[in-house]
Amino acid sequence: MATRLEGKPVAEQILRDVTAETARLRAAGVTPGLAAVLVGDDPASKVYVAKKRQACRDVGIEAPEYVFPAGFSESQLLSLVRDLNETKTVHGILVQLPLPKGVDERRILDAIDPAKDVDGLHPENLGHLLIGDPHLIPCTPAGVLAILDHYGVELSGRVAVVVGRSRLVGKPVAQLLIGRDATVVTAHSRTRDLPSITRQADVLVVAIGRARQIGAPHVQPGATVIDVGVNRLPDGKLAGDVDFAAVEPLVSAITPVPGGVGPTTVAMLMRNTVAACRRQVGA
Repeated sequence: MATRLEGKPVAEQILRDVTAETARLRAAGVTPGLAAVLVGDDPASKVYVAKKRQACRDVGIEAPEYVFPAGFSESQLLSLVRDLNETKTVHGILVQLPLPKGVDERRILDAIDPAKDVDGLHPENLGHLLIGDPHLIPCTPAGVLAILDHYGVELSGRVAVVVGRSRLVGKPVAQLLIGRDATVVTAHSRTRDLPSITRQADVLVVAIGRARQIGAPHVQPGATVIDVGVNRLPDGKLAGDVDFAAVEPLVSAITPVPGGVGPTTVAMLMRNTVAACRRQVGA
């Protein structure tokens, strides 16, 4: 039976550390602040922002919210981001994705001050990650590494295959794994004979956004599988990118969905916010 790599205990430890650091900053007269920006009426986005703001309250971070209808223009959003860049009480800026059609997400993300880019998606922060000098690391990839560390998964010298090449997960998690001396292969939608590639993996990270696309033919027996995907099925249930029922009997360890990477992503957002605050105030 595979070990279930539950994210909750990992997130709880991270949040305990963040709470202690936030208390220290508050005692010194500094309150970390995370501005949450939500544009449009996407129900899932509303739920995600609510969870993140609740996490802020739990650890002692101020979390002002900026909510706008779908008609809020790109120029208005850019103006807001620039104002938040100059607001001293805001140490982190979270623009919830996806943004409504007609708004250039890349342009908005690139407008965020890199020092306040707690999602770690600004080109400057991604560049620091690429050269092995990470500042603010994208939250989900950082959560993946936190899970692997918590459960003692060896990375040095191991073959790690990342399925997915997004700016949000695939590319940064590959860089983090390289930084841990793993031999990393990145696969994607154009990869030929995907199972022959993924079966090489001692550690398989999947982030493709398609429910249950990775099954038994894709895994090496005894591998560790990290499923980043969260997909809503027609019956309303959630499923990962990995067919858990088919893969779990074959591997040594696997993250569940829900309950795997998700909790650590929010915890890493809290950690990034406090790290950004500390860097900005020199504390």
